[in-house]
Amino acid sequence: MAPMFVPGPVDVAPEVLAAQAKPMMPHRSKDFEAIFRRTEEKLEKVFYTQYRVFQATSSGSGMQEAGIRNFVQETVLSCTNGSFADRWYNVAISNGKQADKLDVPWGQVITPDMLADALKKKHYEAVTIVHNETSTGAVNPVKELAAVVQDISPDTLVLVDAVSSLAGDKIEMDAWGIDFLLTSSQKCFALPPGLAFAAASDRAMKKAETVQNRGWYFDLLLMEKHRLKDSTPMTPGMALIYALDCQLDRILAEGLENRFKRHADMAKYVQDWGIAHGMEPLAPEGYRSRTVSTINNSRGMDIAALNKFLTQRGMRIANGYGALKDKTFRIAHMGEIQMSDCETLTGYMEEFLGQM
Repeated sequence: MAPMFVPGPVDVAPEVLAAQAKPMMPHRSKDFEAIFRRTEEKLEKVFYTQYRVFQATSSGSGMQEAGIRNFVQETVLSCTNGSFADRWYNVAISNGKQADKLDVPWGQVITPDMLADALKKKHYEAVTIVHNETSTGAVNPVKELAAVVQDISPDTLVLVDAVSSLAGDKIEMDAWGIDFLLTSSQKCFALPPGLAFAAASDRAMKKAETVQNRGWYFDLLLMEKHRLKDSTPMTPGMALIYALDCQLDRILAEGLENRFKRHADMAKYVQDWGIAHGMEPLAPEGYRSRTVSTINNSRGMDIAALNKFLTQRGMRIANGYGALKDKTFRIAHMGEIQMSDCETLTGYMEEFLGQM
């Protein structure tokens, strides 16, 4: 299996792909309910939570919408520092919410002082934060930001998108005081796309009881009613849940701390390599992603030509995202990627640089 260094969808282990080929069964059957209960119990360990974890047939963006529709009646503060943080703001606006932006340039992070100033000026029902901004490779200090919310506006809910970091970086939902933590299957979980997972605190679910017009498909109170019976309101992506069951066993067998260290070591290696070759990561030191490195294209490489070169050798990286296209490139070191893969990749990239 030739590794892809792109931030999703990522490579999936053959045995996980094969798990999808198991026979279908009625989704209201005791057999499937046992699998569904088992996957939630394992997800709780990855989320570091004792709260419920929802399993939805959707993308992570679907759970962004769930967070807005269930926990915000009117006001929300969106912390924006990249494309996917902007998306959550746009989700709020498109759902008719009164959303304000706490905005910093792409590549920068939201600091506790910035958030404190915003919360002192106005009360919000919720704050949305992207933990690991996939477009820029910047990590917002969620633990410290959540502490600010708890100190200044304790009834404000903390909603966190960890689509490109959860299962690759340690995020302790309960200990950090996160009320809603969402992710999806196709990045650090190294699963095919199509599933989203989200954990919700008790106080968040209590808040949802007061919110009108939560919709139907992403109504978390409806999901909770069925979750308590190890089920979903609608037919789930059964084959994907078979794969999830298999992959969670593999993740837990590796050991969560070992998995986080592997991702951190690969990030350091890739980012140090970039610096050594005159190409600094976009994000400031201390706030750089452990799962996807966005690196300034200071050497003026033709990224399309680089990817053609790499593809001929069974690999590929990602170009910069949106306005950062060609100005940066992204190397994702998540999921099944190993240090030896990173070393092979940088060797090929050095060969390409030598031809310039």
